[in-house]
Amino acid sequence: MKDNTWQLQEAKSKFSQLVENAMHKEPQIVTKHGDKAVVVLSFEEYIKITKPKTDLVEFLRNSPLAEIGLDITRNKDMPREIDL
Repeated sequence: MKDNTWQLQEAKSKFSQLVENAMHKEPQIVTKHGDKAVVVLSFEEYIKITKPKTDLVEFLRNSPLAEIGLDITRNKDMPREIDL
């Protein structure tokens, strides 16, 4: 097996080493019954793969709905009267 692949029992017994390898080398793969089960990766790598590519403003500007001419003006009428 590759040196970044661990059987579950080995990963449990050498968890500190697995974490160190994930932090300083590359993501570590843990197998269960011979099948790939999970990947352990550094927090920095996790942030890289989960961080949005653009911010919200840029996302909305690039939306296919940006050109539909949505009326976003506020209704300035007074609220309706209610009896209390």
